[in-house]
Amino acid sequence: QVQLVESGGGSVQTGGSLTLSCAAAGGISSLAMGWFRQAPGKEREFVAAIAWTGASTEYAPSVQGRFKITRDNYKSTMSLQMNSLKPEDTAVYLCAADRTYYGEVQSAYDYWGQGTQVTVSS
Repeated sequence: QVQLVESGGGSVQTGGSLTLSCAAAGGISSLAMGWFRQAPGKEREFVAAIAWTGASTEYAPSVQGRFKITRDNYKSTMSLQMNSLKPEDTAVYLCAADRTYYGEVQSAYDYWGQGTQVTVSS
């Protein structure tokens, strides 16, 4: 069983930066991982994903060029560096992991964290 815990959320102004972390108990070396987010009143959406080797990444068009997903398999952590934040980035950010799937389909992920709140004010 894999347990995921997010941290690093907070409140920033437009144009600011935050780095989210996802710590995994149980190891992540063979897991593909991803970040999703859910804003109030909206459906959960894909943000970014990273293959278990770290060699491949995917991003939602809305965050491409502003966010960067990385992982450290030795430390069992994954991070999401978020730059040039906008009010529309405000959401609860959740990390997810799966043993076989890498990509943007949230229903394919088996393991989920509880989420961390990111608030961007104008």
